[in-house]
Amino acid sequence: SVFFVHPTSYLERDQWNAAIDDEESQQRARLFVKSQASVFNGIAEIWAPKYRQATFGAFLTTKADAQKALDFAYRDVLAAYDAFLAQAPRDRPVILAAHSQGSLHLLRLLKDRVAGSPMANRVAAAYVVGWPISKTADLPALGLPSCERAEQAGCILSWQSFGEPADPQMVTDIYDASTGFNGMSRAGSPMVCVNPLTGTAGGEAPASANIGTLVPNEGLTDAVLQAPGVPARCDIRGFLLIGEEPPELGPYVLPGNNYHVYDYALFWRNIRADAERRLGAFLGE
Repeated sequence: SVFFVHPTSYLERDQWNAAIDDEESQQRARLFVKSQASVFNGIAEIWAPKYRQATFGAFLTTKADAQKALDFAYRDVLAAYDAFLAQAPRDRPVILAAHSQGSLHLLRLLKDRVAGSPMANRVAAAYVVGWPISKTADLPALGLPSCERAEQAGCILSWQSFGEPADPQMVTDIYDASTGFNGMSRAGSPMVCVNPLTGTAGGEAPASANIGTLVPNEGLTDAVLQAPGVPARCDIRGFLLIGEEPPELGPYVLPGNNYHVYDYALFWRNIRADAERRLGAFLGE
């Protein structure tokens, strides 16, 4: 079974957390789930719970209310996770996956509920995508190592996609000013970067290794797989660089050549193959 926590889809400024029945944010969340969680279709049953996410603006301020909004959202994610565990077959492995705000909550869940527990032995892989993980200040508290090899099970994958030339200052300014799960400063520390084209830590792979980028149509009602897709290489800091000529995926590229919204779509078919491989390794197949 797959437990997938979707990214931020609530962009309003009138309240800190989205209502479950907010139609615009729910429609946006459905689009994210279709393009991201769909990589796990045919591999396992997917749980993609709704939760009262923190609004996008909570990530743009240091106000105490922003942390309260994230804590509120995390409680929903925990409740969904408990319901998932109560119904998922106990003799089967699980895949944990998320993106952006969802990955922030998944990191906390790994620290609180997986590290040091029997659950750690059931995780075939954890895809903590689109959120920085410090190798020194965060990873030791998460209960699972980062993935080093393509055939490795029970490990964490993470990456943050940027076109070149990349300017990740929006990420590094907040990251360097923050404290990790073990109480250490994250400032200057390297981030986990598992190359989704190879399934290995760091390194680079040419475009020919990308067996399918998910390219949406203009109305976001359908998509096609395009191969070869973009190349990918982890830089010295831990960002994933996708070259100077990424495909036209839509209007949501963020400042600094940040392809955050497309972290799954860029490597869609490779991530599916990766999940199948790690599940097979877990089961000894």
